Amino acid sequence: MSEPYTIVGGGAIGGTLGFHLARAGHPVRIVDTDAAHVAAIRRHGLVLRGADGDARVVVEAFSPDEAPARLSRVLLAVKAQATEHVLPWLAPRLAPDGFVVSLQNGLNESTIASVVGAQRTVGAFVNLFADVVAPGVIRDGGAGALVVGEPDGRITPRVERIVADLQAWGPAKATANVEGFLWSKLGFGAMLTTTALADAPMADLIDAHRPLMHAITAEVLAVAGDRVLEPFDQFDPAAYLPAAPVAAREAATDRLVAWLRSQPKDRSGIWRDIAVRHRPVEVHHHYRPVLAEAASRGVGVPLLTAMLALLRDVEAGRRLMSEDHLRELERML
Repeated sequence: MSEPYTIVGGGAIGGTLGFHLARAGHPVRIVDTDAAHVAAIRRHGLVLRGADGDARVVVEAFSPDEAPARLSRVLLAVKAQATEHVLPWLAPRLAPDGFVVSLQNGLNESTIASVVGAQRTVGAFVNLFADVVAPGVIRDGGAGALVVGEPDGRITPRVERIVADLQAWGPAKATANVEGFLWSKLGFGAMLTTTALADAPMADLIDAHRPLMHAITAEVLAVAGDRVLEPFDQFDPAAYLPAAPVAAREAATDRLVAWLRSQPKDRSGIWRDIAVRHRPVEVHHHYRPVLAEAASRGVGVPLLTAMLALLRDVEAGRRLMSEDHLRELERML
């Protein structure tokens, strides 16, 4: 039998991919700090809740203290802000020929490589809409994009094996430009983060506040500089570059809004972290390197900076979710 996939962080992304890997016959372990989640998986299996009801698979589940001492194929799916905390636990357990795939939001590959080594770090980009709705239960959010590649641009045999296995979930692909996908998602993510300032569907807010959404996305993508930005799902980064034609931007937003309205999940995971789970959001970690690069290159990001400040207030309970926050940002345009 092949080495098991150890999924560190069995939430929305890790749980969804772990379910499909296990259902396809791959040995899977879940490692998670949520004791109730681990206990439920042990008792009842890992459950994926879809439109047709619940399906379950049997997988091993551990708390970090109980996890095996040797890990080989690790899919890292913890929140971005937890990366630096989990690496000292992970590094001594990782086999010399093992690897870590960062199935996370944000730019985490360099942080991982600084601890476990570049040769044991694999890059990935995932755009997957799912939620943990109860201990051991993941609500399926529909298919999205998933690409895997070496951070240096190579497509190696291990990348091809990982992709082949993850196709048990859906349309996973290999890429020579992981960084281009990750920066594109930071642009798209600026829109989704802005929608978390209000309690309304993402598609409706993006549609109703197009100039704001276009401007804040353009700020992020301007910081990307000469990186080659990759389209995914129905997000076309080229249409949101500062010099893009208005007609192209509007048409791209039409497609994006229509796609978001077709998804079973109508609010972002950021909204859910604040409104439902009452826990810190990860986006401040995502945009820290964007803000740093913008400052070093002299690229202005006033909307992004103001939006993140408003989000901190909403997150801390100093302000309630309201569409007025979007109107406040619009006054900066």
